[in-house]
Amino acid sequence: MTVSVVLFTSDLRLHDNPVLSAAVREADQVVPLFVDDDGVRAAGFDAPNRRAFLADCLADLDAGLRRRGGHLVVRTGDVVAEVCALVTSVGAERVHLAGGVSRYAARREERLRAALDGIGCALSVHDAVVTALAPGAVTPAGSDHYTVFTPYLRRWTAAGVREVAATPRTISVPEVAPGTLPRRPGPDDVSPGVMRGGETAGRQRLRQWLSDEVAAYEDGHDDLAGDATSRLSPFLHFGALSAAELVHLARREGSTGAQAFVRQLAWRDFHHQVLAARPRAAHEDYRPRGDRWRTDEREVTAWRQGRTGYPLVDAAMRQLAHEGWMHNRGRMLVASFLTKTLYTDWRIGARHFLELLVDGDLANNQLNWQWVAGTGTDTRPNRVLNPVAQGRRFDPQGAYVTRWVPELAGVERKFIHEPWKMEPADRARLDYPEPIVDLAEGRARFEQARGA
Repeated sequence: MTVSVVLFTSDLRLHDNPVLSAAVREADQVVPLFVDDDGVRAAGFDAPNRRAFLADCLADLDAGLRRRGGHLVVRTGDVVAEVCALVTSVGAERVHLAGGVSRYAARREERLRAALDGIGCALSVHDAVVTALAPGAVTPAGSDHYTVFTPYLRRWTAAGVREVAATPRTISVPEVAPGTLPRRPGPDDVSPGVMRGGETAGRQRLRQWLSDEVAAYEDGHDDLAGDATSRLSPFLHFGALSAAELVHLARREGSTGAQAFVRQLAWRDFHHQVLAARPRAAHEDYRPRGDRWRTDEREVTAWRQGRTGYPLVDAAMRQLAHEGWMHNRGRMLVASFLTKTLYTDWRIGARHFLELLVDGDLANNQLNWQWVAGTGTDTRPNRVLNPVAQGRRFDPQGAYVTRWVPELAGVERKFIHEPWKMEPADRARLDYPEPIVDLAEGRARFEQARGA
């Protein structure tokens, strides 16, 4: 009787999971294992919003396994120690794991391989589980990764995506104590609008997206009030949905909206291949610009609280606080405002995002922040997004602003993105702050420091 262990990490799903599929195919019995890892908490990634989504994902994964005759095994502690203890207790011959791109994931794999080798157990690491294409699958001549997205996209598209892995119909688990599923944090600790997690919820959302919404994505994805994005990013972050399967399904749908959506999945893969090649980019400038960042705690606090006096910036920051999620156009705008207008270090903003985002993925969060800050892969590092111009273009009626900044609900549309231009008496009746910085002064501050 052969036994394998599946160590679930960022692949909390049954459908299109090459890790699980390989284990079920090769062994008579499989132990589906999740370790509530002390190392993740120590690294500061155990944020309450993601903890809540994770609890949903694990409960749903366990339910799916039970419908197939198995169950999830949960342990808490050091991931290497817990895996080795379980391997020894069930006599497992192999551990299966999805490959990751962070320094922590690389160190975890290295420690696991050494420890398992010491007890006579093999480790199989599977690529293209977290991403559609493996991080190192395509590389340019003379380099280990692409630094610009467009040539990467061409190669990524030509390379094709692996076939969808079979979903096991039955899973036989040896006799082993299941342990206790992690519980959701209390409501006082979690943003009130955080969506429910889990593969079941993700697949329901995916079906609705593909049948009713994706066709309009190309034209509507920047419409802030329309909220026409997929909202699948949290499910992708936890692996409750497969990026490879999404590519296949979107291409089958075939609309221009679906093609635009696939491009966003390629962006996700692009950032993972950059971080895989340059792990330090999670904390250090990918392309240093000689920035001499300034920090004004009053300005940073106003930015975090959505009280900058710039309605579109404040609306996006309040959406983040309420939902643990933010529209992608909003993410770019608030990042530009912090780094280019306030000239504040991108790491401060990236850290705040990771404290709240349900989809707080290290590769995409850090490298998107660097892209906007001009220290990453953007070929126009000095571009600045003007919150007034962005508001007029992507929220012309002010519907997004008034949804999240209700104190501006009665303001005339012509003033909705510039309330400081109202008559002083009218402005005085608003419970809304004056702008914390003049846009022209902020831009001049940035350009002088950057030498633009």
